[in-house]
Amino acid sequence: MVDINVKVKRGCERSDGEVEHMLIGELARVTGTPTRSLRYYEEQGLIVPSRLDNGYRDYADYLVDRVIQIRGLLDAGLPTRIIKQVLPCLDKPRTIHFRDATPEMLATLEHERDRMNERIDFLTRNRDAITNYLDAVKALA
Repeated sequence: MVDINVKVKRGCERSDGEVEHMLIGELARVTGTPTRSLRYYEEQGLIVPSRLDNGYRDYADYLVDRVIQIRGLLDAGLPTRIIKQVLPCLDKPRTIHFRDATPEMLATLEHERDRMNERIDFLTRNRDAITNYLDAVKALA
């Protein structure tokens, strides 16, 4: 069991008990995600909108948090095939129970974690080098 700090909204109920919904453009605006990316997330099975009678995608508002999670995981370097396997575990705030974890999946996640750590180290070195450069230039000014 892994303890994490993730909170996913489960849909915002209106006073009449209905969950708020939005079209793709509104979800794109609220999350800062291009509509093309949202369609891609749907193709990959990362989000599942319902369809209105006119064929438009209809997104429940809890998908706002889901899209933000997906973007964060993509930014961290995880491929969508791994994100798809991990997302169900993130529905429950704070605790992950990953009962279907195979040795291969665990090895893949460990590899991705190690790759992220390498990227963090690389970014940290670059940030420190830029800070040192700025400090030196400012000292000469």
